Amino acid sequence: MELIFRVATRADLDSLLPLVRAYYEFDHLPFDERIARTALEHFVDEPTFGRAWFICTDTDVIGYLILTLGYSIEYGGCDAFVDEVYLRAEYRGQGIGRQTMAFAEIQCRALGVRALHLEVERANTTAHAFDRKVGFIDHDRYLMTKRIS
Repeated sequence: MELIFRVATRADLDSLLPLVRAYYEFDHLPFDERIARTALEHFVDEPTFGRAWFICTDTDVIGYLILTLGYSIEYGGCDAFVDEVYLRAEYRGQGIGRQTMAFAEIQCRALGVRALHLEVERANTTAHAFDRKVGFIDHDRYLMTKRIS
């Protein structure tokens, strides 16, 4: 299947937010539309934060990808994080995830990124297997998070 990756802009937020909500429901994450909208507005308005893309067929929006940018001494320069990637259920298992991750790598090279990271829920063993297939390695580390209010 031929995919089209279209950059999301502020004008697209009403189309993007339902996909974000669906992803959060899929991963059992709390979703607050006001917080998500505000965060996405800031994100799409500031290219130094990263990029958001719709994943599309020639007729339909089937998901989205959000790549955030950072910097890592350990990896020798710019790094990126697959912050969110979501495909509607009926499009999973068709090689679209592999094409999406290949697209993310191409974008990373164009942006001068030296390392690409991702996070996956421990219970999502299907995603663990997929991530290994596309070249991600599991370090003997935990990603730990502290929310700063």
